[in-house]
Amino acid sequence: MSSSPQAPTRVVTADADTRPSLTVLSGFWPTATFAVARALLAADTSLLLVRHDLTGIRDGLVRRVVRTGAGIVEDEQVVLRHGCVSCTLREDVLPTLVRLTRSHPGRDLVLMLPEVVEPEAVAAACAHCLVEGAPITDLIRVDSYVTVLDAEHLLDGLASTDDLTTLGIQAAEDDHRALADVVVRQVEYADTLVLWGQSREGEFDTGRMAVLLQRMAPWATHIRVDGDVVDAGMLTRQLRHTHRHRPETPGVLARGLQGYTLGAHEPEPDCGVVSAVFRARRPFHPQRLHDVLEEVNAEVIRSRGHLWLASQPDTVVAWEFAGGGLAMGSLGHWLVSLPEDRWEHVEDQRRLAAALDWDPYYGDRHQHLVFIGLDFDPVELHRSLAGCLLTDAELADGEDTWRTYHDPFAGCFPLGAEELTDTDTEGVRPA
Repeated sequence: MSSSPQAPTRVVTADADTRPSLTVLSGFWPTATFAVARALLAADTSLLLVRHDLTGIRDGLVRRVVRTGAGIVEDEQVVLRHGCVSCTLREDVLPTLVRLTRSHPGRDLVLMLPEVVEPEAVAAACAHCLVEGAPITDLIRVDSYVTVLDAEHLLDGLASTDDLTTLGIQAAEDDHRALADVVVRQVEYADTLVLWGQSREGEFDTGRMAVLLQRMAPWATHIRVDGDVVDAGMLTRQLRHTHRHRPETPGVLARGLQGYTLGAHEPEPDCGVVSAVFRARRPFHPQRLHDVLEEVNAEVIRSRGHLWLASQPDTVVAWEFAGGGLAMGSLGHWLVSLPEDRWEHVEDQRRLAAALDWDPYYGDRHQHLVFIGLDFDPVELHRSLAGCLLTDAELADGEDTWRTYHDPFAGCFPLGAEELTDTDTEGVRPA
């Protein structure tokens, strides 16, 4: 029996997308970030660059500047109902992008973020905030999140213990973020990283900064620009119309839980940079882990991941260290501690990752931590963390006994009855 002929399948490629493209530029050092923006404007005179000056944000004032390579198109002061970054995104940034798309059809946009704004906040706003009843992605294709790092200042920024309030650049009265926290979040959310210029210590140190960024964000595309001579055309080809942004990719604290790469295990120093991944099935003893917190992060620039404590076996505990401070908090329940009828509220990717690595005794519970720094001993680090795991005898005692352990973290990671994906780790900083 012969089959009826079928119409050919129409394949829609990314190139068929007619929406204008949006490139989001972030970076803590505006001179380097704006240098990249100027290069993009020079290569494409139709490109629209949108910038917001947050100097007066605590008074409810924001300055918006829109320019092309030919000059300034708009320069306006905006009055906000509330002086905060999220209000700026909702009330002016997203509506401005939509308005420009309609008033300048067919022209791509670059959004240059203020130095204290993290790109993940923009991604969240794009995903959840509506403009005139519709998401902005109906009109605009978010192409890439690019973070620009100044090679001369990067290491100082990552090692800084200053907070934004001390520096006088906080985005709100209650903005207590550390400088280093902002930098690492700009690095880790980006799909493209540009290392701009040269370290004042010379070529070797510039190379070390490049390796450090590779270890911090192995999932990103890495580009180096000397800074003295810039090929605007080449930089444009490297940064625009790349289709690198994947909106489904989780933030860094949830990466490991959803089966994405959390870090590279590179224990041999490269330009002095070491990256070590610690994974284990057994739970940590809470007191022993508490006792080594300072020790394991002493030589580290960045550490991140998640863990489980024997005394709190239902809770996924988030871990992130930067700028001399360790923050820990709740990421919700381990799946093994949830009734199966509540699994449907968990991301598909996380359920798949858990199923692929399920243990008949531990379920999806495990330790997954990444440590990145200069010239530290990964073997000694592993030894310290392994010494915090339960022994065979302690393991045999079972969960009822584990819950009675003295716990310096008691009360730090509350789980609400319906809490599944809380990722707020601020304010929980064990001594």
